[in-house]
Amino acid sequence: MPGRLLGKKNKRYYYQKEDGKVISAMKNIWDRPRQNDLDNARCILCRGVKYLCGKDRCPIVVKQYSKMKTESLINSTKLDGASPPSVFIGRIGYPKISIGPMVPPVHGDTAYMDTPETWGEIDIHQLVEFRSNLVRGKLPVHITDVESSNKIVELTRELALAARSPEVEVEFSKIPSGQIALNDVEQPHGPSAPLKSFNVDNIKMDNRLEKAFYDTDLKARNAVVGLFKNGVMVSKLQKAFSVGAFGLEEKRKFVPTRWSITAVDSTLGDHLMGFTKQFPWINEVRVYEHVHLDNRWVILMMPSQWSYELIEAWYPKTAWNPDGLRISIMGSHEGYKGRTTYAEIGGCYYAARLAVNERLNAERRQAAVVILREAHPGYILPVGVWNVRENVRRSLRNEPAKFNTVKEAFEHIKNILSISPQRWIRQSAILKNYLFQTRLDSFCGL
Repeated sequence: MPGRLLGKKNKRYYYQKEDGKVISAMKNIWDRPRQNDLDNARCILCRGVKYLCGKDRCPIVVKQYSKMKTESLINSTKLDGASPPSVFIGRIGYPKISIGPMVPPVHGDTAYMDTPETWGEIDIHQLVEFRSNLVRGKLPVHITDVESSNKIVELTRELALAARSPEVEVEFSKIPSGQIALNDVEQPHGPSAPLKSFNVDNIKMDNRLEKAFYDTDLKARNAVVGLFKNGVMVSKLQKAFSVGAFGLEEKRKFVPTRWSITAVDSTLGDHLMGFTKQFPWINEVRVYEHVHLDNRWVILMMPSQWSYELIEAWYPKTAWNPDGLRISIMGSHEGYKGRTTYAEIGGCYYAARLAVNERLNAERRQAAVVILREAHPGYILPVGVWNVRENVRRSLRNEPAKFNTVKEAFEHIKNILSISPQRWIRQSAILKNYLFQTRLDSFCGL
């Protein structure tokens, strides 16, 4: 690189070198494609899950591990505490996986540790601090062993259906160890160890979840939708879904936590979207906004038939662009008929889509929706897809700014986001389609 970009004047770009000398160039050297920028675009697609770089561990996450305190939280093979309640279903070795409880060395009401719906004001350091206290027990099983008479299997399922924090005692075959688990889908958690025994005192199951569990003729989709309508939180549905608590008796199986999160978000989003498409359009262009964890969120709604897009811009020094020299932008979208393939940017797409359809259903309105997300350098660690769902929800609880045109809306958005309107529009399939078909002449000033 030639140095720090100072600005542009008379079609020339000016840079300041480390020795203080100022140089210029006719073209912006920052805009040249570079290998590490291409690598970081690949990181946004992968997010530490697909291992597209060919390595068996994500180097970005490994680098973050080295910056964090990772000593074991206990120095014994025995642990007792109040589970939030929380369980974890692994995916390594699928269809042979590991299941078990997550227990902190803390007593009392620990529900806050595994209820993302309540994490609205938390900062990233607080989140990692209390989530790292959750010690994971592991029992190897086959995904079809949901009806096993094994006591640990039964108690793991009961824990996932519990209404409040029960007291738990666990014994491991060795002292728990390992790094804090970090990825872009699941919430972080602490060290782990194989389970030797597992006991729960005075467990009280949520009667709504318990009823769905005993209804072995109820399809999983219908169970998830019905419980959601009955007020069960999404995070609880995801846990119950992961332990095979729903569905026809002969088809029940364990579902890795990572997959159950997206499965529930997608199922509920599809259900609500069917109603959204029947409602009248909104009457104005709306802009909702919110900031949390150094992420800036803007939800742009336009009067049109249903379409949806999520675009994310990752700044250098963020979780999935730690060494990049430029902002990496990527998005996924769907039209009125929906998608036929899995979204390129992963589970966050379905989490945000659920939140948007919740809002539109509550108003009985339909709209074209584009979500713009800027992840700034303070977002140093991936903390799970809940971050997307809950922050879009919070954005949509705010009173929106209302405008007559998209051009007016982007004049407002320029005061919220750092990236220019032109760049967002170039990246967006929905915006280009909306502007080209309906009101291009009113937007020609951009």
